[in-house]
Amino acid sequence: MKKTIQRALAILGSLASLAAFPAESVAFLTNLKGEVTVDGSKARLLSELARGQKVVVAKDAQASVMFIASGKEYPLRGPGEFVVNESEVGAGSGPAPTARATEWRANARVLGQVGQTSAASVRMRSIAPPKAVSPLVFPTQGNIATLQPTFRWTATAPAEITLSVVGEEKAVHAGKAVGNSYRVPAKLKPDTEYAWVVRIAGSELGSARFRTLPSEAIQVAEKRKPSERAEFSDRVMYALMLQDLGASQEAQEQWSKLAKERADLPELATLAGK
Repeated sequence: MKKTIQRALAILGSLASLAAFPAESVAFLTNLKGEVTVDGSKARLLSELARGQKVVVAKDAQASVMFIASGKEYPLRGPGEFVVNESEVGAGSGPAPTARATEWRANARVLGQVGQTSAASVRMRSIAPPKAVSPLVFPTQGNIATLQPTFRWTATAPAEITLSVVGEEKAVHAGKAVGNSYRVPAKLKPDTEYAWVVRIAGSELGSARFRTLPSEAIQVAEKRKPSERAEFSDRVMYALMLQDLGASQEAQEQWSKLAKERADLPELATLAGK
């Protein structure tokens, strides 16, 4: 028991050092491939960068630096050394990088939270208790950024789904599914809390609650949703935006897709909860 406590304290100490991002951060890393270092240390996806920090990209490696205030992104290709300035990336050696203008604007608070999670959670996983598995998969918590969600659960069998507005006794929708998913045929109301129940052969499989985002937030999420062929960094930024909106489950699903695509970035698997 004593050794376990000492181990946990040591891990927490290391997390504290990982959580300390550079002072006056102006940019962060939206893509990494190959050997990339920041001030001599191995770079991590979503790590924040301060003015004056040096990014070294090895031969055949790549990195992308996006500025928090402007959304301007600099794809960097190796070999080369680069310096983070106030609003641009300068070349210490190698060709000067060319900027890519984007409409993304990172929320510094969410960026910090996600960056800390991606760097630290993998170290806590060995002492964390196992998660309880719910028979209902989505949506089961927080907000959702769609008015026509596809309900999902684990059991594959004919099922009945009942949907109600929290606080109202009468169900607003009831449907039947033959597998383990069901898409609501009509749009739900924005900014409304719902409860849903799944029954199989008359017995309740599970129940959960969720809340639809306000219509303005849903419109933004739908407008900014990138295609599967969009730039990797655009899809990273979309996941960050969902996280910022409080649509944590949808954000987690985006992290999971990215993790499958980029097994070389363990930070993504951590953000996906794997």
